[in-house]
Amino acid sequence: MSLLYDLSANTVRRIYDARINTPPVLDTGVYFPDASKFTAGWQAIRDEALAIAAQRMQTVPRFHEIMPAQAPISANDGKDWRLFVLKVYGTDIDKNLAACPQLAQIIASSPDVLSASLSFLAPRKHIPRHRGPFRGVLRYQLGLSVPTDADGRPAAVLSLNDEEHRVGDGQHLLWDDTYPHEVWNNSDDMRAVLLLDVRRQHMPMDLRMLSSALIASVGMFARFRGVP
Repeated sequence: MSLLYDLSANTVRRIYDARINTPPVLDTGVYFPDASKFTAGWQAIRDEALAIAAQRMQTVPRFHEIMPAQAPISANDGKDWRLFVLKVYGTDIDKNLAACPQLAQIIASSPDVLSASLSFLAPRKHIPRHRGPFRGVLRYQLGLSVPTDADGRPAAVLSLNDEEHRVGDGQHLLWDDTYPHEVWNNSDDMRAVLLLDVRRQHMPMDLRMLSSALIASVGMFARFRGVP
């Protein structure tokens, strides 16, 4: 299954890479204007995320329990990367949305949000270098509860295309996860962030049509399989 995923991802990636040439980090004003809704509400979102962490963390699935093909980057070091999934490629996870009503309201008002998860990264967790499969979507990251180091900087580090990014509380980053990236939580505390998959704007018509078909296919698979 992992080999099949890799082959499929590489094929799709080549199609988009040949036609789209944008940098690893993109302007939210151009590519995701609704980002302002999430940053404006980040404290309410943080409170909902921390309530999930306090009340039900052990029931929140690890990433590789949702996507077994991702075990090499999720189960690599015995430390948890857990995702509380609210929406996956257009499919709402109603029971999880109900647990985060303020976040759910913002998601519902943002039609370009395809997937949404609260991401909980255990202390000292390392997510190895990897690439996403699909340049038709972008990754939006909003810091909710990010530990700091001795210098007061966010202790969680995203290396994206070999450039370091530190996204602190209330800060955000819109990035293309098809570029090589890896993550470290260099602290003794959990890191909590909001992760969104956002429909890419400003693509040629044929790629928009292909993206719609791929998104619909993934959403159908998610509905069939079910998401914890």
